[in-house]
Formats: sequence, structure tokens, C-alpha cells
Amino acid sequence: MEPVPTVFPTMEGADVAAVFVGKRIAGDFYDSIRVSPERVLIGLLDVAGRRDDNRVILSAAQQIFRKVGTELFSQPDINEADAMTELSLRINRGLIDTSDKVLSCPAFIACYHEKFGTLCYTNAGHTPALLRDGGGIDELGSTGLPLGLFSHATSDSRIVALEKDSVLLLVSKGVVTCEGRSTRSLEEFGLERVKDFFLNTTVTGAQVLCESVLCAVADFSEGTPVCDDRTALALVRRA
Repeated sequence: MEPVPTVFPTMEGADVAAVFVGKRIAGDFYDSIRVSPERVLIGLLDVAGRRDDNRVILSAAQQIFRKVGTELFSQPDINEADAMTELSLRINRGLIDTSDKVLSCPAFIACYHEKFGTLCYTNAGHTPALLRDGGGIDELGSTGLPLGLFSHATSDSRIVALEKDSVLLLVSKGVVTCEGRSTRSLEEFGLERVKDFFLNTTVTGAQVLCESVLCAVADFSEGTPVCDDRTALALVRRA
């Protein structure tokens, strides 16, 4: 069973999109769903192993993300941080229950509030998200262990404010660890190159930004066949 294809919600004053390169061969999985009139959930997960072996696990994670996420975030007066911690815990337990082995799943899950322009997030051992605003770039680093390892492990939740024209960029491990060839002697693209590219790029939209990042990685690898999933996800606040 494959996860349901993601159709990103239309948001007031913001734009969200994700792009992946080529045929999915590993465990990258993204999703987004509107959970209330003012809230949208987004997530990028990286389930360990090959996609052919973990389709059922990915599908189970998506079902929990959508069903439990809607239950937790649908009411107007909630504690978003508590809801986000509970959601990550429920996905964590769902991964453990569905898999017959210990399964590492780095994950970045966030809830964007359109009215307030805030982002409540948890980063369970995932590549840091990058938040660019007028002051430069901040890393939204790990707040806990990857999901799928320990049934009672929790990942802390944090809230950041996105000012007008702020941009959130999140890339999968396959982007950061992509290796260059020839004169680069197998040097990895690395998070610093992602940051430099992001800082010096004019952002016209979430979709274009994701495509541009992945094109830069492809140029760096000089056409080397993709051996791991490469995914980029972006959120742009316009107003």
C-alpha cells in the first residue's frame, strides 16, 4: 500500500510545496493537511530502509499524521506545543507497532498558524530546518531522538514566529550527503552549502525554491545517479 499522494492546501498569505528527485527508492515521505480553518500541518519523514520494504509503514504513518493531527489541532483553543508532542508520540508508537523491528525515522513535523504567522514544530533527529528572515538564517535543530526507536520517547516542541517574507526550507538527508565527483573527491554537499545557496537565492515561491535547491545538488554531483532520496520542502510567508 502506497501513501496517498499529497495535495498541499492553499493558504492565506503563505505558500508551501515539496519536490523530490527521480524515483523514490528510500524512505523519504512528506505530507500536508489542513486541520482547522487557520492551521495547516506539514511533515517530512525519513523511514530507514528501502521503499519497497516499508510502504506499509509509510502508509500507517500518514494515516496517523492525518487522523490524529486533525483530532489534536482542529479546536481553536489548544496548546499547540502539547498537541505537537502528542502527535509525534502517536506517530512514534504507530511506527513501532507496524514494524517488526527497531526502525529509525528522523522526522520534522510542524503546524503553521495562518492568522498569527507562527510555526509550532518538533524535530525528531532530522536534518535541521532553515528559517530565513531579515536577520539571516536560523537552524531549527533536533529536539529529540528519531521516531521508531523507543515507545515512550518524546520530542520537545517549540514555537517560532515567521515575519513577513520569512522562508522555511527543509531538506532530506539525501540532499546533505549527496557526494560531488571529479575534482571534489567525494566531498558531500553538506548543510553549509544548502545554507549558502538559500541565503543568496531570490525566493519567488516555495515550489521554485525546492526545485532550485535540488538542481544545485544535481549540478554538484555532476550527473551521478541518485542513490538516496533527495527531497526539499519549503514554506514562504508572504503576508
